[in-house]
Amino acid sequence: MEPDVHTRLFALLGDPVAHSLSPRMQNAAFRAAGMNGVYVALRCDARSVPGLITGIARANGGGNVTLPHKGVAAEAVEERTEAVARTGACNTFWLEKGKVRGDNTDVRAVAAVARSLLGEVRDTYAIVAGAGGAAAGAVYALLDAGAARIVIVNRSPARAEELARRLDPGGARVMVSAAPPIEGEEFDLAVNATSLGLREGDALPLDLETVRVRAALDLVYRPGETAWTRHARRLGLPARDGTEVLLLQGAAAFERWWGREAPLDAMRAALENRPDAALDTSSHGNAP
Repeated sequence: MEPDVHTRLFALLGDPVAHSLSPRMQNAAFRAAGMNGVYVALRCDARSVPGLITGIARANGGGNVTLPHKGVAAEAVEERTEAVARTGACNTFWLEKGKVRGDNTDVRAVAAVARSLLGEVRDTYAIVAGAGGAAAGAVYALLDAGAARIVIVNRSPARAEELARRLDPGGARVMVSAAPPIEGEEFDLAVNATSLGLREGDALPLDLETVRVRAALDLVYRPGETAWTRHARRLGLPARDGTEVLLLQGAAAFERWWGREAPLDAMRAALENRPDAALDTSSHGNAP
């Protein structure tokens, strides 16, 4: 479908964005579902985010927000879902009933992928590396799914402690450590919610030879999987990179923007760069 005066604009706001597969995935979804929209990636600084969100949404568009701007986006939207209010992070925005609304669709996606790795999240023990917007979504998702305990590991303990207080005010389920616990600790799930792994040669967020875990989830994705995901697989651990989380949060965002079920098969095909990515598979999509 050629763009025209009725085409809705959707944008990914962040820095960096050149690596993102969201434009490929969402444009394939729009084609498959027959929706008149176009999705682009916009590299921007934090000062530009509020104006871009407001302008794009009020022009009947919407979009996503990626690192490091999810916190700024949470402040910029006019109405927040509970997931945004609790995490302080927003990754999806759109206009609804005259208000610029924001959601954190990472929450649903992380919970779904964690269940696929563990079978059940309830009563599990997790370790999360990072304390930014991605970490907030991951910790909230695990808590909401019933995780018994979560340790946040971050270079800045103060930032991690602020996140822990916001998500677990009583301090009963979320703890903070300046370094990964090693002796006598065994975790059900390790989550990388830092940006480590975006660039070739980055250090591993957690050394899984010393931090004992049952499964690993990397929220970062790269062609051929991330180094940390490969590290986990070499140790015989079930592991996923961020591609499935990207798919499921993108499907949830699509449903916010268009008010209909996302064409999940077409979106997955686009991420896998399969030739059927543009086919109309909207009747076969499933919500995450």
